[in-house]
Amino acid sequence: MTNTAPGTGGRRRGRPPRTESAGTRERILDAAREEFAERGYEKTSVRGIAKAAGVDSALVHHYFGTKEQVFEAAVEVALVPALKVRDAVLEAPLDDVGERMTRFLFGLWENPATRKPLLAIVRSAVTNEAAATVFRRLVASQLLRRIAGEIDAPDAELRAELAAAQLVGIAMMRYVIKIEPIASADIERIVGRVAPVVQGHLTGP
Repeated sequence: MTNTAPGTGGRRRGRPPRTESAGTRERILDAAREEFAERGYEKTSVRGIAKAAGVDSALVHHYFGTKEQVFEAAVEVALVPALKVRDAVLEAPLDDVGERMTRFLFGLWENPATRKPLLAIVRSAVTNEAAATVFRRLVASQLLRRIAGEIDAPDAELRAELAAAQLVGIAMMRYVIKIEPIASADIERIVGRVAPVVQGHLTGP
């Protein structure tokens, strides 16, 4: 039997020491976003996430629980930039909120650093009800209701949802399905055409 002397660096298998926990958790989240982006919710497994992160699958369960909970954690972290949309687009008068909202959200899609997490969210939400439920809950509670709260109209929540649907639909065609010519069109041309429609949803009659 081999004994490991104190100070030699050996430790028992199982839960990582506290100093490693934060790094391990982030590595799992990064791997989860990669897996969900490439495979979607259905084809992603906890075992696959663990393998991509270089950890035992028991650690994934330890930090996050079920696959749905891993997805929710990965989505919530990925949505942080999008959740700043209220401050970004509503800090000025509502007269041009449509352009600011359109430009901000497409900016997230155009940025490679935030595009992959968004792809993970959208691809998973359209193929799996559990993933869609998580997505709806986070978006509705943390994004749409914030925007609706700034719109002075009796149907403010519906207006915010219609504006979001406009932007999500175009993002699906451009970045996920990649339908031409929208997939390769200049982003400024898209913003110029879409922003007035979004504005109409938010503040129009």
